[in-house]
Amino acid sequence: MNEHSPMTGKTIRYTAASILLLSACLLLNGQADNYRYFYRVYFTDKNANAGITDPSLILSDKAIERRRKSGTGAPDIRDVPVFSGYLDQVRAMGLSLHCTSKWLNTGLFKSSEPINSSLVLSLPFVKEVRTVKSPADKSSFADKLDFQFIESDLPAYDQPLTMIKGQSLHNAGYDGRGILVAVLDGGFNDADIIPSLELLRKRKGIKVTHDFVTGNTDVFDHHSHGTAVLSVLAGHIEGIIRGTAPGADFMLFRTEDTSDEFPVEEDFWVAAAEFADSAGADIITSSLGYGYFDDPALDYKFSDLDGNSAFVTRAADIAASKGILVFCSAGNERNKKWERILAPSDGDSVMCIGAVDRNEIISAFSSAGPSADGRIKPDISAMGVSVTIQTSPASVSIASGTSFSCPVMSGITACLLQAVPSATNTEIIEALHKSADRFISPDSLYGYGIPDMSAALKNLQDKRLNIPENELVLAPNPSAGDIEIIFKEQPESVRLEIFSSSGRIIYSRYYSTFAGRSLRITELGKREQGIYFIKLTTSTGSWVKKIIKINS
Repeated sequence: MNEHSPMTGKTIRYTAASILLLSACLLLNGQADNYRYFYRVYFTDKNANAGITDPSLILSDKAIERRRKSGTGAPDIRDVPVFSGYLDQVRAMGLSLHCTSKWLNTGLFKSSEPINSSLVLSLPFVKEVRTVKSPADKSSFADKLDFQFIESDLPAYDQPLTMIKGQSLHNAGYDGRGILVAVLDGGFNDADIIPSLELLRKRKGIKVTHDFVTGNTDVFDHHSHGTAVLSVLAGHIEGIIRGTAPGADFMLFRTEDTSDEFPVEEDFWVAAAEFADSAGADIITSSLGYGYFDDPALDYKFSDLDGNSAFVTRAADIAASKGILVFCSAGNERNKKWERILAPSDGDSVMCIGAVDRNEIISAFSSAGPSADGRIKPDISAMGVSVTIQTSPASVSIASGTSFSCPVMSGITACLLQAVPSATNTEIIEALHKSADRFISPDSLYGYGIPDMSAALKNLQDKRLNIPENELVLAPNPSAGDIEIIFKEQPESVRLEIFSSSGRIIYSRYYSTFAGRSLRITELGKREQGIYFIKLTTSTGSWVKKIIKINS
């Protein structure tokens, strides 16, 4: 599909067909029950003759544009695929290739029987071999994707949004439209049928699905955790559930094998993140975390959560270095043995999200910071107690966890990015930090605190918008119906009226609480071609602008 930016005139293209082609170098073989042993093989280099001269061969237009905006070269050496000759020689030793990481220069291999890893290590181009899955008893730890349904002490259904003043962005017409969000989770059971996602499905907002655990494209099974997350992001039932980014586009990736817990799931996560980058994702949101496993010998130590050690964290930071906003749950560990945040939320460029209740008090379960090297973690906190979700076609429920505060923030940030498309991911992170209520005195439970999206929007618009010399500017004109208005002075409230050429009023809306300097309207998109008049009234004046509506 094509997305057009009314203020820049640029057209960004990303099609399902082109995105699917990107998977060829990422996932090669599906997981089968007889593969019980998985090995991560680190290679010394990418071969002296490896290289890419045409970025369009491995990156979508949207990925190239995002990297250009962030000042990142496209491509760099990390974008070069793992050398196929090395992969072939490891396979010749009796192993099957599951997927690769071009960023970390690894191959994930599997076998039905254990292998002598020293034989693989003897190859001159192999730097390290790690066992990342082998038969083991299920650990005593609860499944990190389990969540409880709570039916008492219910807050307002939209309180997660209003707590962070996210409704101010929605009121200004920003719903995440044109922003591509990759959701990495353990499954999206019934997301293809639940009522709250009907509008998302109807507008074909789910662009790609892929199961990196099995190699299939069907993700609408296995687990409902991802379904709950997606309902927080994009769900809509009037007066019952309100997603934070109902207009965004989504890629749904299953990376978590909920039947057990092993580091191999980090490899699946990394493969999905690389896919998301190549496909042009603006945001990665992941309500997953890693610290301990079914085989205790594979556990991380807390000292490993220093932003540079965990395999998944290194990849998450690389994704951020390529201009992607990466959001991860802090984890639900503070009332458990682990207590602390989980990887990859320890990444220095990863937004780690804690969870507060309806009274803005940190929850008992929200994982504690700081990172092992003393950085502020979590970054910010949002409502993650008694959040409205939907996982069943027959009912809407309330659930708790940092799994849900994470999509609250990643979704509303999609709206923020839509409002200020020229802002880089680092500028957005800085604006979110500065807008939060504990920015002056952050701590290890709330981080910088609960953000104020109205303040974050003002921060970014003051930095990035070209403020008009006159009272306001409206563009594009002529327009296919998607119009953005930028005010010279930030209005406290706005009354919008649209008139036909005959003077008949066809649309009216009053924005009693308004944030930022811009207003996006799409009402003319469903109107006939012709001349219309837009009247805008604020506390400082009233203006009428003529608009020529054209068919797209």
